[in-house]
Parts: sequence; structure tokens; C-alpha cells
Amino acid sequence: MKFVTLNNDLKIPIVGSGTNTFGKLDNQYQNELRGDTEEVDWAIENGYRHFDAATLYNNEEVVGEGIKKSGIPREDFFITTKLNTRVAYEGTDQVHKAIENSLEKLQTDYFDLYLIHFPLDDKDHILEVWAVLEEYYERGVFKSIGVSNFDEEQLQLILDNGRVKPSANQIKSNMGDWNEPQIEFHNLHNIATIAWGPLGGIDDEKKTVLEEIGEKYGKTYAQVVLRYQIERDVIVIPKSHNKERQAQSLDIFDFELTADDRARIDEL
Repeated sequence: MKFVTLNNDLKIPIVGSGTNTFGKLDNQYQNELRGDTEEVDWAIENGYRHFDAATLYNNEEVVGEGIKKSGIPREDFFITTKLNTRVAYEGTDQVHKAIENSLEKLQTDYFDLYLIHFPLDDKDHILEVWAVLEEYYERGVFKSIGVSNFDEEQLQLILDNGRVKPSANQIKSNMGDWNEPQIEFHNLHNIATIAWGPLGGIDDEKKTVLEEIGEKYGKTYAQVVLRYQIERDVIVIPKSHNKERQAQSLDIFDFELTADDRARIDEL
């Protein structure tokens, strides 16, 4: 496994597992929980130690139970979760309650990374919530803090007014939109980029080219894309309900793309 060192020296595995439909009926995001942890179990068996959760996904308990019953020490895992900011903001008590609820559901007394899931509409509210995250960071309950789906202006607001620099911003970055200007801003300020939906935006034409590249290395088109991402030091969180494909997403550290490979991908 390759690791990215965050701006507070914490190391995060560059490949993690998304979880937003894990444990749900028919693998559908809006559905109820099935009552098992099958996908988490498979992921752990495959070697995943980085899990990306969120309050908004309504299944933090699935991830927490899967990790607990694995018997592997908590410190061997990197657990991320996120504050649900899709609900109306009602003040800092609401934030504290949400954090404590996530700690309980994920059966842990700390998070390796805690994110604001979406920027709030009010700049003062963004800073107010960020200040709460800073408190938990300074107490050691959060080992690192960051944001998700923030643009440059919203990040700059925190950089200008916060006490703690965000460690990461989780954004869309895939073949539909690599989001390079945003990533360049992150790099300028030593903020790690985490790509959600890292395998999105692939049509049949792009898939054909990716398969041609992968054939040289005995890799799938998805493995080629993930390799392209991590060679840019972008952290990826692919998600699969298939045990074999989960394993494939981790099996990307035994080959390197050539300059020609990367140029062909860039042209897509």
C-alpha cells in the first residue's frame, strides 16, 4: 500500500473503500439496511484498512460493526466520516450531537479524518462548524480534519480564518472531470485530494482505450484509471459489492504507466 502524508504528518492509505451503499437492500443508496456487514467483511479480508463513511449514508453502524468483528486492532484502520450538512443548520449543539452519534455508530473513540460533507450556504456557519471540528482535533478525537465538495473560495475562507488548515478536500475527480484546477489549488496549499467516484465518467470509447493500455500490464480498465489517479497522488475510494473487484482495486501497485499511457488518458 502507498500512503499520502497529510499536512499534519498523519499518513492515509492512498486507496480506501467507499461505503455509501454497503449493507443496504439491493445495494441501493436509499434502501434500508439488510442487517449484515458482508461488503465490509470482504473488504477487510481483501486488505482494505481505509474506509470512507458519512452520516448522510445512514449506514455508519455497518462499517463500525464490520471493523469491530474483524478482530483487527482499531489503530490498524483509517476511518473517515463526515458531518451531514444537507440538513438545516441549527447551531453547534447539533454538530456536537452528530459527532457523538457517529462515534457511537462506528464504535470508536476517535476518527482519523472528519470532514464537513458539503459547504454550508452561510460563510459564518462554515466557520462556526469548522471551529467545532478544530476543538475535537485539538482534543485528539479527530486525528485530522477537512472538508468535502468545497471550491477554492470556500477553502480560502477557512485558510484565512481558521486555526487549523484542512488536511483534505474530497471532491469529484474522474474521467468525466479530472478537476485539475481544484487539485492544483490543493497542491499549492498542501491539502490532500480525495477523489469520490474515481471510476466515473467512462464511456465505451474511453473504456476501449483504457483496456488497450491495461492489456500490456494484465490489468483491467478500472485498474488503469485508479493507477492514473494515484500516480497524481490523488487518494481514491472506489466502491464495489463484488469481492473480486474489491481486490482488483487494491492490486494496482505492481505496475507503472508510461508517459505515453498517461498522454493517451489525458486526451480522453
